[in-house]
Amino acid sequence: MDLSLIMFITLTLLPSSSSSKPIHADKDHQTTCLNPYLNHQNSSLKDHILKLANYAETADWIKKIRREIHEYPELAFQEHRTSSVIRRELEKMSVGADMDALPIQELVEWEHKSKIDGKMHACGHDAHVAMLLGAAKILKQLENKLSGTVVLIFQPAEEQGEGAKQMIKEGVLDNVEAIFGLHLVLSSDSGVVASRSGEFLAGCGGFMAVIHGKGGHAAIPQDCVDPILAASASIISLQQIVSREADPLDTPVVSVTMVDGGTALNVIPDSVSIAGTYRAFTKKSFSGLAERIQEVIKAQASVYRCSATVDFKGPIVSPTVNDERIYEHVMEVSRMIVGKQNIRVSPPIMGSEDLAFYLEKIPGTLAFLGMRDGTAGIIHSPHNPYYTVNEDVLPTGAALHAAFAYTYLLNTSTNVCVS
Repeated sequence: MDLSLIMFITLTLLPSSSSSKPIHADKDHQTTCLNPYLNHQNSSLKDHILKLANYAETADWIKKIRREIHEYPELAFQEHRTSSVIRRELEKMSVGADMDALPIQELVEWEHKSKIDGKMHACGHDAHVAMLLGAAKILKQLENKLSGTVVLIFQPAEEQGEGAKQMIKEGVLDNVEAIFGLHLVLSSDSGVVASRSGEFLAGCGGFMAVIHGKGGHAAIPQDCVDPILAASASIISLQQIVSREADPLDTPVVSVTMVDGGTALNVIPDSVSIAGTYRAFTKKSFSGLAERIQEVIKAQASVYRCSATVDFKGPIVSPTVNDERIYEHVMEVSRMIVGKQNIRVSPPIMGSEDLAFYLEKIPGTLAFLGMRDGTAGIIHSPHNPYYTVNEDVLPTGAALHAAFAYTYLLNTSTNVCVS
């Protein structure tokens, strides 16, 4: 994930043959149950699913899978060994989460340290795969009680922002009704679930501009056309897009992060390149930023007698916008699994996630599952060589996925109340 991109597990739902009209809570019901069938058997859905998720053999199996994937990290669109592990475990169940690693050398010394030099699961994708496989194991045991079909997405290339788009092209969302994504984060304590309705994560894009002038000796600037001056003016003017043109409540970001020009102290170069990132929470603001970035750079280059070309580099990821109805269901399920005291409404986050591409096609929600544990040293942010996963939360993640799928299908095919 980029936080810049958060990593996630994805679970999608196909409607059953019954009515898909959402069921709302009956105000006259003071106590409601997401699964009256299990309640009739004197066993709540929460207890039943958590028991399945935390069964010692299952919890140890989830950790084992995560560690095996962690030892052999694979970069975007190279997740062949990871895919074979997933296929192997699903075949054992007779029955897909993002899978890609990062080009980082792991510095954490532990039994299951990456065995591939220069590659590491530093964004939790190994844990995401393990949790989703755990959910598959739970749902397999509830198979005869499911009211529809659950599609599990094991997605490649999230870090490049391309995996979701490729999966959509291949038809992963065909006939799918809703989608739920879960991402492990260190911004919340272990076991805390956080999300928000509507705009949640910003869209992000990158740009690179080359400003062309006329090089020459620095002692005779009158014979030159200085691209460094034009680049400097462009950088300053780009900051004014946010400070002078954008609605302060919309909180967009434009950051120039790279400048490259010149090779000697006494030479004005022929060209200078600048590059950076832009982010916004609404599609209108996001597309508007790209338009203005191009206009400002070209205009400032012209002012200083230069020319400019502007290219927008990937990944270009849309804002992540949670559907209100699915969000409410996710929060209801989360309260059931982790308790009301462990639910948080998250502020908007400037990081980006390519789950956004799925959410542009069907209603769904992304949520965060906290795993911070200072006493265990689990405090390092994603994309850090000391990044560590709190494996104690893996069964909780598996339970959240399974409970969401089970109850969503139940609530859209039977007259069940949800408070």
